Amino acid sequence: MTENLAAYARVAGPEVVDHLRQLARPLTGRKVVHVNSTRTGGGVAEILARLTPLMRDLGLDASWDVITGNQDFYQITKTLYNGLQGDPVTLKPELIDSYHEVNRANAESLRPRLEEADFVFIHDPQPAALLGLCPRRAGRWVWRCHPDVSRPHEAAWSFVKDLVSSYDASVFSTASFARPLPHPLYLIPPSIDPLSEKNIPLEKAEIDATVERFGLDPDRPIVLQVSRFDRFKDPLGVIRAYRLVRKHIPVQLVLAGGGATDDPEGEQVLREVRAEAEGDPDVHILMLPSDAHRTINALQRRADVVLQKSLREGFGLTVTEALWKGRPVIGGDAGGITLQVIHGHTGFLVNTPEGAAFRIRYLLSRPEEGARMGRTAQRFVRENFLLTRHLREYLTLMVGLLHGSQDRIDVS
Repeated sequence: MTENLAAYARVAGPEVVDHLRQLARPLTGRKVVHVNSTRTGGGVAEILARLTPLMRDLGLDASWDVITGNQDFYQITKTLYNGLQGDPVTLKPELIDSYHEVNRANAESLRPRLEEADFVFIHDPQPAALLGLCPRRAGRWVWRCHPDVSRPHEAAWSFVKDLVSSYDASVFSTASFARPLPHPLYLIPPSIDPLSEKNIPLEKAEIDATVERFGLDPDRPIVLQVSRFDRFKDPLGVIRAYRLVRKHIPVQLVLAGGGATDDPEGEQVLREVRAEAEGDPDVHILMLPSDAHRTINALQRRADVVLQKSLREGFGLTVTEALWKGRPVIGGDAGGITLQVIHGHTGFLVNTPEGAAFRIRYLLSRPEEGARMGRTAQRFVRENFLLTRHLREYLTLMVGLLHGSQDRIDVS
């Protein structure tokens, strides 16, 4: 067992790692390639940065490639992403041409590796066209859909469906996201890495220093939302909820986030948030770099209340992160958040700023109830949303695809 696997065994349990090794045995030496559209920013990149090395520790020949594009490409893929999550969108022909041009250009460099791989995982719509550009592919291809596609706009879903129907399988985060496709569908929720800098325990001195660095008052409650500056994360709704709470409790609000290289709307949303908060010294808008993992860790551990008031949400790794740190979460009643926030047990689900404000006041006035929910939340994450569970399900998927329709698969 590698040192890395031994560390996971200490957190998740030795039996969990033994199970991973057993599942990985028939996959030893198999080439696995993950492809997405950004190396930094967002949950997909965070997961792949930790998942790929762990696959290698188990004996798979795993790697991670990132496609690159131009402004038009990122504009059309952001439009697709919004459309998949339900926004009415128009797919301009010239931008669709750019989408295909960028995929063709990336295929030129990636084709040899993709065609010889035993398994290729294509993440989200950005690189979905690569399948059709690799005619000599030898392995199984899996499309991994991360956004909430439970109620997609027809134009967006029709475009993506044409690209992914020929894949060998698709993976969705929840049953409500799964769309009819002519191949096997798998349900695999995302996960967090308990050994990453964003999730390891921190000393109180480091947490206190982070509070001081950002000018927060240690004697007043802190309400926190960590997310990209994206309209679907509803940062303006969070500010409105904070203002309702401020009428009764002297709280501070922290909106901590960053951007992603494949999200061209982030700067505009950030400007809107700053305009909404202008003149309020107790609204702290933190534009953090993509590697500010310990900073986010410290803020989540210090926060009195954590929100993720998304209107649409594929999963919401920041919810899992906060639950892992023993913080109940007030989350939007949307998408993958509902897998994590069990109403009244690990947090509360809300639909409006007024509902969020009510639950913030409830938790601030009942700290013992928040502590009880926090203990339940941490246990819930340990059992369901750690990277080891995520990897176990990917290994199971690959073993299943490798053996096709066999009635019995021996992994002993």
